[in-house]
Amino acid sequence: MRPRSIRGRLTLLSVVCALVILIPMAAVMSTVISQMFADVVWHDTQQQAILIAAAIRGGSLPRVITPTVPGVDLVQVVAPDRRVLAASPMARNKPPISVARPEPNDPLQDLQTCSNPERGCLRYSVLRADPRADSPVVVAARRTNTVLSTGFVDAIVAAQAIVLISCVAGLTWAVTGRILQPVDAIRSKLAKITFSDLSHRIAEPAGDDEISRLIHALNQTLQRLETATHQQRRFVADASHELRTPVAGLRVKLEEAQMHPRDIDLNGLLEHTLDDVDRVQAILSDLLMLAGLESGAAAKRQRVDLAALTRAELKQRARTPPIRSSLEDGVTVEGVPSQLSRMLTNLLDNAQRHARHLVDIEVHRDSDSALVTVSDDGPGIAVADRERIFERFTRLDTARSRDRGGTGLGLAIVNDVVHAHSGTILVGESPHGGGRFDVRLPLLTEK
Repeated sequence: MRPRSIRGRLTLLSVVCALVILIPMAAVMSTVISQMFADVVWHDTQQQAILIAAAIRGGSLPRVITPTVPGVDLVQVVAPDRRVLAASPMARNKPPISVARPEPNDPLQDLQTCSNPERGCLRYSVLRADPRADSPVVVAARRTNTVLSTGFVDAIVAAQAIVLISCVAGLTWAVTGRILQPVDAIRSKLAKITFSDLSHRIAEPAGDDEISRLIHALNQTLQRLETATHQQRRFVADASHELRTPVAGLRVKLEEAQMHPRDIDLNGLLEHTLDDVDRVQAILSDLLMLAGLESGAAAKRQRVDLAALTRAELKQRARTPPIRSSLEDGVTVEGVPSQLSRMLTNLLDNAQRHARHLVDIEVHRDSDSALVTVSDDGPGIAVADRERIFERFTRLDTARSRDRGGTGLGLAIVNDVVHAHSGTILVGESPHGGGRFDVRLPLLTEK
């Protein structure tokens, strides 16, 4: 079963890697140790066999052989007919230890037998005394330790491998727990954050590792979320206030008409009522426009000639204050015509609302951009307010306020439309001292 936690997965992965590495190493180690021990034993038996063979060739072989190599206590001299010609005390009156007879061209053989592993294995060397066909052979043997003969070396190596794997697992578990400790702190901290209080932040540890960068990114996200939530709440409050004013006025007028029907000027009442309804409708229309822009709802884009779009907008506008235009033909962009038209409408509405005598609008190329400039000769916009005016329902402490028919959402819509079309908008001062809005949109690239 796959562990759920990253800590468990990393520990399991480390154990698997340790197994893949240690099992072959343990097998090789066990083989090497066993072979080393066997080589030591056979070296001793070879030395003893060589000494006895030399004695045979010298004609000084006694019937009772006294071993001279420590540990090699089983020595026999065996004739070709398998008779034991001489033997050490431990091997007397016993059958031949081995019936092997090496060839003259390969006179030495190292052999092993484990017929009774509980008593240990027998390792021995068989050596021809001389190359003659009737030469006897010398058998020098040593019984190995019972423990070494029953897989004790394998058990020791396996136990060491198990201990190492356990250490790897424990160390991985501890290290990953230490590394992932900040993640648990992040989780517990995030669990405490509620929509009503987004001010909590996660303590950022020193350093620039992955955890530190993750915490920094989370804190930035929380900051943006808190800012967006604050703006949303303020927007909802402002929208409620803006809608409440005309609705409250409408209610007062209707209640007054209900209480004093004979004293009411019906035409005047209807006129004021329609004004309030128009204001509510305008606010709701702007709110819907903003909601559509924020949602990023797909709208069909097409080739738009800004000069032609501006001319169509100017035909529908009031002539006071007058609007002077300088329009360059062929300035085309890719966009949503209804949104770009709304951008022009709101910019011109804002300019005419605050102009004293004159409004200017220009459309022309500027490098690889389409530049739309709308300016007026009104009171202008303070430098400190040139970014704030694009916020929704912004109230300025100057003559450029919303007390003359605006909904407070016009410039916010302009800003969103411009950014939806990958453009920029800058606010400055016009040559006449009023406000100036420069909108840059990327020109349509001809394919």
